[in-house]
Amino acid sequence: MSTSVVKKKNNRLALPIVLVIAAVGLWSGLRDGGWMTTSAEVVVEGQSVQRGPLRITVVQRGNLSAKNSVKVVNELEGQVQILKLVAEGTAVKKGDLLVVLDTSSLEDRENAGDISVQNAQAALTNARQNLEIQISQNVSDLAKAEQTLSFAHDDERKYNEGDWPMQLAAAGETILLAKERLSQAEERYNKSVDLFEAKFLTATELETDRISRSSAEVSVAQAERAEKLLIEHDHPKQIAVNTGKITEAERELKRVELQAEARVVNAKSALSTSQAKYDLEAEKLAKFRDQLTKAKIYSPSEGIVVYTREQSRWGQGELMEEGATVRERQEIITIPQSGGMIAEASLHESVIKKVKEGQKCTILVDAIPNVEFSGRVEFVALLPDSGSSWMNPNARLFRTNIAVTDTNPEMRPGMSCSVEILVKEIPDALFVPVQAVFRTGGKTVCFIGGEQRAVEIGDASEKWVEILSGVEEGEIVELSPPRDFKPEPAPPTAIEAKGGPPAGGSKPASGSMPGSGSKPDGGAQRNGEGRPSGGESRPSGGGAGRPSGATGGDHGK
Repeated sequence: MSTSVVKKKNNRLALPIVLVIAAVGLWSGLRDGGWMTTSAEVVVEGQSVQRGPLRITVVQRGNLSAKNSVKVVNELEGQVQILKLVAEGTAVKKGDLLVVLDTSSLEDRENAGDISVQNAQAALTNARQNLEIQISQNVSDLAKAEQTLSFAHDDERKYNEGDWPMQLAAAGETILLAKERLSQAEERYNKSVDLFEAKFLTATELETDRISRSSAEVSVAQAERAEKLLIEHDHPKQIAVNTGKITEAERELKRVELQAEARVVNAKSALSTSQAKYDLEAEKLAKFRDQLTKAKIYSPSEGIVVYTREQSRWGQGELMEEGATVRERQEIITIPQSGGMIAEASLHESVIKKVKEGQKCTILVDAIPNVEFSGRVEFVALLPDSGSSWMNPNARLFRTNIAVTDTNPEMRPGMSCSVEILVKEIPDALFVPVQAVFRTGGKTVCFIGGEQRAVEIGDASEKWVEILSGVEEGEIVELSPPRDFKPEPAPPTAIEAKGGPPAGGSKPASGSMPGSGSKPDGGAQRNGEGRPSGGESRPSGGGAGRPSGATGGDHGK
C-alpha cells in the first residue's frame, strides 16, 4: 500500500477521534466543579516573605570597547565615498593601507586651483611692475614740476634784475635823445628865422625847419608817454605775471606730489591685493594637494581593524563598508591597543545618583555565554548625552564607562553585553517580590490571605522590594490583588490643597520609572494598577533563588 493511501486513511480516522475528545471535554466542563462553571474558585499565586542578604544593583545594556585605541578618521572636507576598505578583523601593521577615499571632485578643484594660481601670479607680476613704473613716472613728474618752478623764479629774477632796469633805462634814453633832437631843431629853426628875415632863406626852407622842430617836440612827448606806460602799466603787469607763474608752478608741484603719492598708494594697494589673492589661491591649491595626500589612510599602529558603527537617528548602527559616504572628521576604523576593555553604557537619570566611580560590576558578554567578568565603574558623565534624545526627547541618559578587570581573548570591541552595577548590599533584609506590593490611598499595602495589610518599604528593584515593617518572615504574600481591589487615589498634597496643580493621583518621585531602582513616597514605583515596579536589583539569598531573567550570580556577591 502506498504512503498516500495510508495518510488518507489516517486522516479519516483522526477526525472522529478529535470530535469525540472535544465532546468529552465539553461535558466535563459543564459538570459541577468543571472548568466552565461560575462557582470555580480562583487560585491566587503567592510568595513567602524571605529574609537574607539583598543586593541592590543597576542593570543596563552596553557595548564593549577598547580602553586604549587609535581612531582612524576621515580628514577630507565635505562628504566623500569610500572606494576601498580593509576587511574588519584584519590584523594590520603600521603603515598598511586601510582606506581609499574618492577624490574625483577634489582633483577637479585642484586643477581649477592651479589655473587660479597662475592667473593670480600673472596679476601679481603686473601689479609689481606697475608699481615700479609708477614710481619712475612720479620721479619724472616731480622733476618736471620742480624745473617749471625753478624757471619761474629765474624769469622773475631776470625781469627784476635785467629786463626791467633795461626797459626803464631805454625809455629814459629815448626821452633824452628826443629832447636833444628837439633842442637841435629849435636852434636850427631860430637861426632859420634870422636868415629868413635877412632874406637868406626862403619861406619853404623856414617851414621845413619849423616842421622838424614840431616833430622833435612830438618825439619827446611820445617818449615820455612810453616811459609812463612802462612804469605804470607794463612793469606791474609783468611783476604779476611772474608772480602768477611762480604760484602756479608751486601749485603744480604740490599737485604732482599728491598725485604721485596717491598713485603709489593705489599701485601698492593693487600689489597688496594681488599678493593676497595669490597667497589665498596658493594656499587653496596647497590645501587641495594636502587633501589628496589624505585620500589614502594608512594604519598608524599595529592591531586589529574594527569598523566604527555610528549611531543613527533611529538608534541603529550604520556599518562602514565600501561605497558608504563619510563626512569630515567622521571615525571610520578603530584599532584597539593593549590596555584592556571597557563596557560603554547609558544610564537613565533616575539611577545616575546611585552610581559612583569605583563601584563593583558584573559583566555578561552575549558572545561569551555562561561567563561572568568583573569590572569597576571608571567614568560617569556629568551631563546627559545630547545624542540620546532622538527616540525620546524626555529621556536623559548619562554615558558611563565600566573597566573590565578580567578580560578574555575572545572579547572584541562592539560586542553587546549586560552590565550589573552593585549599588548597595543589605546583609539582612526582609523582601518580597515587587508584584506583591501595591499603592492605595497614599500608602503601600500587601495582601495576605486576601486581607489588605499596610507595609513600610525600603530599597526596591524591578524584582524585589525590601520590607521594613508590616509583614513577618514566612508569611505568604499574594502576587496579585483580589478581583474587587480598586486602588484609591492618594490624598492631596499641601500645594494641591491650596489650589496648586493637580497631581492626577499619587505622583511618583522625580526620576522614578521602570528599571530605575528609585522609589516614590518611600517605596517602589507603581504601575498603572497600583503595583510598584523598581529598578534592576535582585536578592542574594533567603531561599528564593534567582528570579527568571536575572543576570549575574545571587549568592556570595
